[in-house]
Amino acid sequence: MENNTESTGNQATDSSRRGFLKSSSLLVAGGAMAGTAVMNTLPVARGAHAFGSDEIKVGLIGCGGRGTGACIQALNTNEKSGAVKLVAMADAFESRLQQAMRAIKGKHNERVDVSEDRRFIGLDAYKGVLATDCDLVILATPPGFRPIQFEAAIEAGKHVFMEKPVATDAPGVRRVLAANEVAKKKGLAVAVGLQRHHEQSYIQTINKLQEGAIGDILLARAYWNNDGVWMKARDPKWTELEYQIQNWYYFNWICGDHIVEQHIHNLDVINWLMKGYPVEAQGQGGRQVRDGVDFGQIYDHHFVEFTYEGGTKLLSQCRHVPETWSAVSEFAHGSKGWCDISGATIYDNKNNVVWKHDGRQDGWQEEHFDLFASLRKGEIPNEGEYGAYSTLTAIMGRMATYSGKKLSWKECLNSELKLADTDAMKTINDEPPLKPDSNMRYFIPKPGSENLKKIL
Repeated sequence: MENNTESTGNQATDSSRRGFLKSSSLLVAGGAMAGTAVMNTLPVARGAHAFGSDEIKVGLIGCGGRGTGACIQALNTNEKSGAVKLVAMADAFESRLQQAMRAIKGKHNERVDVSEDRRFIGLDAYKGVLATDCDLVILATPPGFRPIQFEAAIEAGKHVFMEKPVATDAPGVRRVLAANEVAKKKGLAVAVGLQRHHEQSYIQTINKLQEGAIGDILLARAYWNNDGVWMKARDPKWTELEYQIQNWYYFNWICGDHIVEQHIHNLDVINWLMKGYPVEAQGQGGRQVRDGVDFGQIYDHHFVEFTYEGGTKLLSQCRHVPETWSAVSEFAHGSKGWCDISGATIYDNKNNVVWKHDGRQDGWQEEHFDLFASLRKGEIPNEGEYGAYSTLTAIMGRMATYSGKKLSWKECLNSELKLADTDAMKTINDEPPLKPDSNMRYFIPKPGSENLKKIL
């Protein structure tokens, strides 16, 4: 499986990007890698060779809606992916695990072999799955737990499919980058749920743009605007940490804000197109309608101007406000025309259609087909790097809107702001990294305020 970010772009030169990646690798080696050096001494995974017709055993860590969906897609075997079986499951809550088990069995009963002793409950339940003989793990817990669980999965010698985003702060991104380097050395596959890289409409459209279909890329636009997502009312029986985990979408330490959790998809597409990452960003945002005590601390709208090497701008917009204009899409404007990337359509300067893709594949399914097909052939795909850097792009946007400052890529990558110590969390009775005040309200970032150190 090809790392599409490695093979795409218009503005950033190959030499400059190599220089950037070299400096980033040195940063990782000098910092976060120190914490994972012991991992290099562990044996290479069984899957470093071709699985051939062997059954691939999967462990699911995180049994919510996305984890359930990803597991079903992994078990949707075809001629490319071959035989796949679910053999272990873990979640913080037993009810969620049982619900996922029923849903997965409803689709693939014959491919589920999870005995009672392979069902693990609690914040450290992932360790139980990693101790089994599964070949590959699906990491679909809330994003704040991704770095520690990814690191542990690589240490245990497992191939990994992990959902996006891969972290919620820069230290988490660096931790993922460090563990990803270990995965490469150990011959472990790493796939990231940025599924547009596996959709033919996106692949062919990006290829056309890189071949010069609209000339030089002058401007890009990206949107994730919709009504918002679910919210769970507080149960008085819950501890504070349990409440935050149940409502993880509304707390930055575990979600990253919706610019990180959702809009990453659109930002990733533009990074893919540009063959690199923004050099600076500035933006604004706030909580215009999401102002109740039930909505934690995240914003309901962000607008960010990203600048790429060479000066190309990306205008990025994401919003969770009901009864407003909805759009989930990406666009590129060039010297010879423009492109609706999400619509896989290219126009000339007179708005005439000059190219259009004739169909669209299901990227959520194709990413699993592609992963298992690669393992069958003995190939070791690795999407960890662009998954981490696209995550950092979204975090950079959040840092810009929260602070109101113009920020550079380097200072965001080097940020020491750690939103939570997930290593210290053992049970839902532990102290959360964030506590409400006497009015049950949480710290909300305010641009230009005295709370700047809490933001950057």
